Amino acid sequence: MLEFSTSQPLTLGVELELMILNRRDYNLTRGSDDLLELINRRKHGYDIKPEITQGMIEIGTAVHHKTSEMLDELIAIRTLLVNASEKLNLGLAGGGSHPFQHWRDQRIYPKERYRLVSELYGYLAKQFTVYGQHIHIGCPDGDAAVRLTHHLSRYIPHFIALSASSPFHQGVDTLFQTSRLTSVNAFPLSGSMPLVHNWSEFNDYFIKMANLGIVESMKDFYWDIRPKPEYGTVEIRICDTPLSVDTPVLLAAYAQMLARRCFEEDWNDIRVEHYLTYSYNRFQACRFGYDAVLVDANQVRQTSLLEDMLETLNALLPHARALGAEREHAQLRERVLKRNIDSQWLRSIYEESGSLSEVVRRQSERWMYGEIGRD
Repeated sequence: MLEFSTSQPLTLGVELELMILNRRDYNLTRGSDDLLELINRRKHGYDIKPEITQGMIEIGTAVHHKTSEMLDELIAIRTLLVNASEKLNLGLAGGGSHPFQHWRDQRIYPKERYRLVSELYGYLAKQFTVYGQHIHIGCPDGDAAVRLTHHLSRYIPHFIALSASSPFHQGVDTLFQTSRLTSVNAFPLSGSMPLVHNWSEFNDYFIKMANLGIVESMKDFYWDIRPKPEYGTVEIRICDTPLSVDTPVLLAAYAQMLARRCFEEDWNDIRVEHYLTYSYNRFQACRFGYDAVLVDANQVRQTSLLEDMLETLNALLPHARALGAEREHAQLRERVLKRNIDSQWLRSIYEESGSLSEVVRRQSERWMYGEIGRD
């Protein structure tokens, strides 16, 4: 049975998976061990660790109440990483997938869990060399976590469009705004949480899956959003890693506003109708970004993703004020109105240069040295 750890509602934490690059042609390189060794020569207190393949590294923030504090921590982590990577002549970058790496060249990091994943999923494990942002939101109990997970599923297309940064995959333009999620889709336990109504029902489901030998822990579920009982959070897992170090904070702020509305309004509208269009809307956002067409099964209508996001932001303004997140709310609104999407920026670099190596060089420069938008 899973015990849900209580945490303070609406607290936040984020995790970011980053590319490790050589500085010759900006392909992925197996640099995680060297980078971690150099960083850990001095105590730093930050959460920096390896990921499933050796061309990846993951960073995580502490628990925060305010997104401004989170941004300060991410900047400090970036400074530490950049200093170490420069000494090793390595590059670091955001983005949901590397534009031209080949999965067969990747090496699984020698950690027991990753070895087991590789044995179970075969080549899919190496193809999982993709890079995402995870957002944790504090919940008071398991019932609240179940409600919040269902509530946020309605807004998954929003997070996809706001973070999309993987238009290229295996050397080609996929025509998608995010190609990363096709790698996630390949796993048998991907998708969305089943239609449980409370933590007791969730536990019944988990126990059945465990007794069938399908899962051992929550880590075996690759859902877009999942409860994280050991942390006392709900974890959003749908986002590509953004290209800039400040964008993850905007995504976290958006999640916090949505969560506050869920808790304040005591939302509990858990129905199968909400999931009839889940996969379709998710695909639309991956493929078209802000130009996606969303289908509302309840109201039997279609709307544009851009319109839907602006309507949602209008409704969230009181919650942004209550959270002291007016600046983040304004930045999100401006981003949507300007149709600012990382994937199109990457495409524009390729159109100018004709070189995917140059694309990665520029996105590395942007993550390592880009200015922070605090206005």
